Amino acid sequence: EYAYLYAAYVDKKPTGETRNAACLSAYYAYLYAQDIDKMPRDDTRNAANNNWDILIKYAKNIDKGPKDDTIIIACEEPCYAYEYARTMEYPDDITRATACKDPICAYSYAKNVDKCPRDDTRKAACKNPYYAYCYAKNVDKEILKETWEAVKNTKWEKEYQKYFHLQMKEEII
Repeated sequence: EYAYLYAAYVDKKPTGETRNAACLSAYYAYLYAQDIDKMPRDDTRNAANNNWDILIKYAKNIDKGPKDDTIIIACEEPCYAYEYARTMEYPDDITRATACKDPICAYSYAKNVDKCPRDDTRKAACKNPYYAYCYAKNVDKEILKETWEAVKNTKWEKEYQKYFHLQMKEEII
């Protein structure tokens, strides 16, 4: 904290000494890159990568786009991969494949990142009957064999039938 403040108010410029000290904290490394360096640097990015929330802020506000090293870190967990792709508005095969390791992340990826159905996200969402139902309702917006098979004989079967029955009824009228 003090190194960041010293660079901002005393030195009024970046120096290696204050940057190194600021990089001991992901948060202050982010602030240093934003306010003092006013540009991305490997050392501040590496320090920011130690905290998930800061990593996302750094990628969006400092890097202003995805970088290979931040994608690799985001892909350590399915929900991080989804959140990274959503925040960065950057759908790609690597983050999608990681998100597909978890049904909620796969469903969320299809709905909020791809904004369209895909076989890989549908297959992953169908590992959980609830997310299969959500996928059919909010992404496919139609009955498909894969989602039907996933909800059949579960508590979501009636909801699925009811939703699509009402939808078909409205289309007929």
